[in-house]
Amino acid sequence: MKKDVIIALDFPTRQETLAFLDRFPEPKPFVKIGMELFYAEGPDIVREIKARGHRIFLDLKLHDIPNTVRRAMAVLSRLDVDMVNLHAAGASAMMRAALEGLTRPDGTRPLLIAVTQLTSTDAAALKDELLIGTPMEETVLRYAQNAARSGLDGVVCSPLEARTVKNACGDGFLTVTPGIRFADGDAGDQKRIMTPEKAGGAGCDYIVVGRPITQAADPAAAYARCLREFLG
Repeated sequence: MKKDVIIALDFPTRQETLAFLDRFPEPKPFVKIGMELFYAEGPDIVREIKARGHRIFLDLKLHDIPNTVRRAMAVLSRLDVDMVNLHAAGASAMMRAALEGLTRPDGTRPLLIAVTQLTSTDAAALKDELLIGTPMEETVLRYAQNAARSGLDGVVCSPLEARTVKNACGDGFLTVTPGIRFADGDAGDQKRIMTPEKAGGAGCDYIVVGRPITQAADPAAAYARCLREFLG
């Protein structure tokens, strides 16, 4: 397994997305297609970006009853993506159903990971709004353990929890971590953040980076910097 940087394509249109991707030389970066772009352009944008040679993390965060998630994952399995996700809060039955739906008749499937807690959620929101009394790290760890027992490949967590997850679930269990900001950058709406360099030593397998790259004056240079700092 090779560590990598995933660029979040947080754009509202096909035109903006492809114009952004045109700024990157070979090799093509690993990219994330989230709700905004997918809902605006549909599955065709996934096919078009894949045809350009990019690996794709389809970030739709499914969360519903097990049968609905199973059937939705069966549809997503027909898109040639490399990684998909769901919310671990949907519990083990839903995660197992998702894995069943995502697995193709020939036994192949994309990587399936579970979102633990969003990096915009802080301890106060966890306790006061979600009514979860356990500390953030303990909550994330339990969600990760549930995902591992359900057969998933890894979790989305903040870089602050990646090492704890690795220690509990094993080095082969993936940690995909948003909340990455350059040391001289703006945190924005993220609460639990880390620099690429520190994430590289914290057990993160993939870091997901949006605005520090997409809003940079030179996105290709920002991406190269991120890779350099993350991979050491």
